[in-house]
Amino acid sequence: MAKRKWTSKKLKEAGQGYFFMSPTIFTIGLFTLAPILFAIYLSFHEVQLLGNTRFDFVGFDNFSRIANDERAHISLWNTAFYVAVVVPAQTILALVLAASLNAGLKGERFFRVVFFLPTLTSSAVLAMIFMWMYQPDGFINTILHSVGLPTYNWLEDPNVALISIMIMNIWATAPFFMVIYLAALQDIPDSLYEAAELDGAGPIQKFWNVTVPMLRPVTGFTIIMSLIGTFQLFDQTYIFSGGSGGPNNSTLTVVLLIYQYAFNSYDQMGYAAALAFVLALIILAATLIQRKLQKEEQVY
Repeated sequence: MAKRKWTSKKLKEAGQGYFFMSPTIFTIGLFTLAPILFAIYLSFHEVQLLGNTRFDFVGFDNFSRIANDERAHISLWNTAFYVAVVVPAQTILALVLAASLNAGLKGERFFRVVFFLPTLTSSAVLAMIFMWMYQPDGFINTILHSVGLPTYNWLEDPNVALISIMIMNIWATAPFFMVIYLAALQDIPDSLYEAAELDGAGPIQKFWNVTVPMLRPVTGFTIIMSLIGTFQLFDQTYIFSGGSGGPNNSTLTVVLLIYQYAFNSYDQMGYAAALAFVLALIILAATLIQRKLQKEEQVY
């Protein structure tokens, strides 16, 4: 391979390009790369921020401490359970909603707006609304009681507290991915459906044999985005539990635990950074595994 020759003209053009990119490079370096590097640095130190500020190097002690931290184990389990339920549920719901809106039903534009409204609502406002609905005498229990189903103490029962957050986030997040699916659905050639009809395929067969395979790349993208978002669950659990992760640590997630160690006790910042570093590795591993499992298929 021939080496690229850098003439004075090419160097000048490259210099001009980097000059125009310099504000973006500076911003990314200052507010993204620098905090990441500093967090990695903190994870190997015992940090005291208030009073006599100090940074004592402790090596991998913060990481080994995670293995013996019961609350870290609980938060990892809660987060893994949340991800395992919410990611497939909101992906399937988004696909079903998009397919329904793409079927040419009457009032399609109206339902697009209605379905997308939860995504426009602030997560904090959404959490407050659902906390009101989850009250023992709230809207949801009233509906359940009216149809003869059992009611629950959604906010105080450890067995259902995390599930209540799951229901809220599935309902609120699925419409965002619905829009992505809807755009992808409109790019599928009609000729594929016509060919399937000539082969005697019905609506369900066309959905499974044409729609789903054609949407495989989009599904991979939505799953990766869902994985990243669900692993970082914080604000809803903080609001629902008042920052405690209760009841009985049932809504304690990794990010909430990181917040507690970092800001409730200012001498635990190093350990909090170690937890954040481990979480980043878990998200990276989950993303790479998903990309590995995703099989790109092209339909001719």
